[in-house]
Amino acid sequence: MKPNFVRSKLKRGEPSLGTWLNLPDSLVASLMSRVGFDWLTIELEHSPTSYETAAASLSILAGNGVVPLARISSNTPENIKRILDFGAWGVIVPMVNSKAEAEAVVAAARYAPEGARTIGGQFHAANFNTDAATYYRKANEEILVVVMAEHIDAIEQADEILQVPGIDVVFIGPNDLSKSMGLEPTFDSDEPRFVKAVDHILKTAQRHGVVPGIHVADAAAARKRLDQGFQFIAIGSEVGFLLAKASETLAEVGLKGSAGRGPLAKY
Repeated sequence: MKPNFVRSKLKRGEPSLGTWLNLPDSLVASLMSRVGFDWLTIELEHSPTSYETAAASLSILAGNGVVPLARISSNTPENIKRILDFGAWGVIVPMVNSKAEAEAVVAAARYAPEGARTIGGQFHAANFNTDAATYYRKANEEILVVVMAEHIDAIEQADEILQVPGIDVVFIGPNDLSKSMGLEPTFDSDEPRFVKAVDHILKTAQRHGVVPGIHVADAAAARKRLDQGFQFIAIGSEVGFLLAKASETLAEVGLKGSAGRGPLAKY
């Protein structure tokens, strides 16, 4: 069975970088798997990606040596077990705001005795290059379980949430977190409440032996968070990279596009 090298790196205290895949296209997943990220996350919460496309993309990523992860739409046993059964090597669960919700994640993502995940399927074993029996025996050692802290409630309950056995990573979603504080959605902010919340998650995670993670907008922000002690870092998304590079190129030319939306309106 292939080892989940991202989970191993994180357990050794090493950093691991990835990004988000929002486009519902397995060809995009294939191209992004060649960039050099450790892991790529199929977005199922805020994208039009279907389970069929997600399953194909997960298989391509695993085959190309990239750890395939998925963010599900909501914290339910069905959502968690299905994406793992389709071949994800880890699941990222949004809006985990209490100890009970964290326990529900672990129960759905881990087989007994650690959890209550049900048995079935073939895709999960195939993506780990193994047989089903071996997968059932070893999956708990390889599946990465990530809970998201993206609401002020999660900040306030962080100590209880991160004591739950079976959680590998706590991942800050800064846009929703800032919005829950009554601030404008943002990847980063100097607003004291936001800074304090991020620091609280970082220190609480480290105290409980959980890997701290966060989503950032660019390379400079990633470097900043790495220096602070964050290990599991998502940089932007493939859509963000595409739009940013296209806009940068057009701006360098200095002419507006045919639709009149170029960066230099005076032209």
